[in-house]
Amino acid sequence: MSNTRREFLEQSASSIAATTASAAWILSSDSVSAQAGSDRITVAVIGPGGMGMAHTNLLAVNKSVRVAYVCDVDEQRAAKAAEAVTKGSGQAPKIVKDMRQVLDDKEVKAVWIATPDHWHGPAAILAANAGKHVYVEKPCSHNVREGRLMIEAARRNKVVMQVGTQSRSTPHIQKAIEKLKSGVIGEILVAKAWNSQRRGSIGKQKPSEPPKNLDYDLWLGPVTHRPYQSNFLHGIWRWWYDFGCGDIGNDGVHDLDIARWGLGVETHPTRVAALGGKSYFDDDQQHADTQYIAYEYASATKNGRSKQLIFEQRIWSPYVQEGFENGDAYYGTDGMMVLGKAGKYQIFGVRNKLIEESTGGGPDLAAHHQNFLDCIRSGSRPNADIEINHLSTTLCHLGNIATRTGRVVNFDPAKEQISGDPEAARLLAREYRDHWARPVG
Repeated sequence: MSNTRREFLEQSASSIAATTASAAWILSSDSVSAQAGSDRITVAVIGPGGMGMAHTNLLAVNKSVRVAYVCDVDEQRAAKAAEAVTKGSGQAPKIVKDMRQVLDDKEVKAVWIATPDHWHGPAAILAANAGKHVYVEKPCSHNVREGRLMIEAARRNKVVMQVGTQSRSTPHIQKAIEKLKSGVIGEILVAKAWNSQRRGSIGKQKPSEPPKNLDYDLWLGPVTHRPYQSNFLHGIWRWWYDFGCGDIGNDGVHDLDIARWGLGVETHPTRVAALGGKSYFDDDQQHADTQYIAYEYASATKNGRSKQLIFEQRIWSPYVQEGFENGDAYYGTDGMMVLGKAGKYQIFGVRNKLIEESTGGGPDLAAHHQNFLDCIRSGSRPNADIEINHLSTTLCHLGNIATRTGRVVNFDPAKEQISGDPEAARLLAREYRDHWARPVG
């Protein structure tokens, strides 16, 4: 994924980038447009801005769905999304700002949730409890506890819950993982993921009045109230502890998910160590701009020894690493693989002999939509099921906890608890205000 497209999808950088990104994905929508008429699934988009507009544009021309609602707390964003749906489908959706109006409509069978991170868990749980199938953007949760509640809600209500790590449905990445599983580089003992790119400063701001087109209290949701600041949104909410998970939860979660997938570990790590903080930006960002995190999976190898997963983040760097600004590497007993989710993979044998090199396109969002819709019809688990992504998103949470505390985190994978460190353990969940969207369980 290019910097231009990423800035649009993740931070709403420019209308030019928006047009380019939307058009590219709309062109790939033929694969999800085969069914029409009475078979169409009635859906809604909650949070159609940034990545949400990519979903909206693709769904608008998908003849197997009917977009009945667009829901956003920002009137301008909602209007823009409704215009896109009308143009793409020929039918105008209803515009609402309170998702409860969507969830109360029994005709709506599925929702796409592309809100800020702090709404992912609460909105997905509410939707599941209302009997809706859920496509929720990454990271699936704001904290570890919310992720567990999301799994419970999906299973309890027997709904499909797909997370927006679309690499799980991308052919060249699926092929790379199959190569790894076949033993092409032997037993994989270490995987590495990196997030190396140039972000911008969010500046320093003081509290002010929110714009008239924004329902700020509804935007806050169950988060404890704090005064509005102009560098909370849009897009830049991700750098604040209350609202986002930093860039590790934004772009990093994609590569961490791919790294964990290829490493072959289907549980949480047992120990996490991290170094990092704000090495570059002098602004209001709270999350680290530089991180080096090591995750250990005890007794994960064939002989009962540990495996490692490494994550590197430098969001001030304009340079690529091993050919990719965001990528993964796998180190096996007989070779290594370097993989870029928006490019290709290379497999090397002993003494760096190039064994195989592939070509590939960017992450396939249309295929990920199709997988979700297919699973709604079949009742199968999707490629990026909530239980799969909870494992990957928890890596983001544990990495941030280890970075913030500056201490090694000892984690119980079964109980999802941190032992011997009350301060770190408190960060596994969060406090909420008295609000209708407060997760319970």
